[in-house]
Amino acid sequence: MRVFDLFADRYDSWYETPFGRSAFELELRCLKEVLPKFSKGLEVGVGTGRFAEALGVRYGIDTSLKMILKAKERGVVPVLGRAESLPFRDGAFDLVLIVVTLCFVEDPRAVLREVRRVLRPGGVVLLGLILRESSWAEFYIRKGKEGHPIYREAKFYSLREVDRMLREADMRITSVLSTIIEEPQNDRPVGNEEIREGFHPEAGFTCIRAEPL
Repeated sequence: MRVFDLFADRYDSWYETPFGRSAFELELRCLKEVLPKFSKGLEVGVGTGRFAEALGVRYGIDTSLKMILKAKERGVVPVLGRAESLPFRDGAFDLVLIVVTLCFVEDPRAVLREVRRVLRPGGVVLLGLILRESSWAEFYIRKGKEGHPIYREAKFYSLREVDRMLREADMRITSVLSTIIEEPQNDRPVGNEEIREGFHPEAGFTCIRAEPL
């Protein structure tokens, strides 16, 4: 998606804002609670590599050249390509990480089918999402309508839709956690540092662990 090439620096610097820094730390904690031991990981939609670096995921794929060059600086092995057609052999990874990327791809079902193809038996998929039922999705949709260049490209999915797409790709949800459970804003550090079991409509970030059926 061309917008991420145009705004790669803006995207990456968001993580240095008071809200972005605190949100990132909570999102990492949430993902780590469902992160399995793994030997070879891939992040689909690696962006600038912040999550991959922090979680020890060695490989990352993205459509944005500017993004993956930043990811390379963080020690990620970068691959330029589309999530709907992953350039990896069947069963290449025992962990696939997807943080928010489903909101921006053209065909999320094709992405999840490809993720399932490159996943080893017994492997795990970790999704980090802003779910459609969340008040935060409404917050970002409104920002998109007001002209935010990244949020106006986003499409948010409900937990039921994500569950259905995973099952269509021969995977099932095995764990759901929620964090950033407070009124939407992006100016101040996150005040509520809880991580709760299950999905909560007030959550700005939901971690989903899925495994092959």
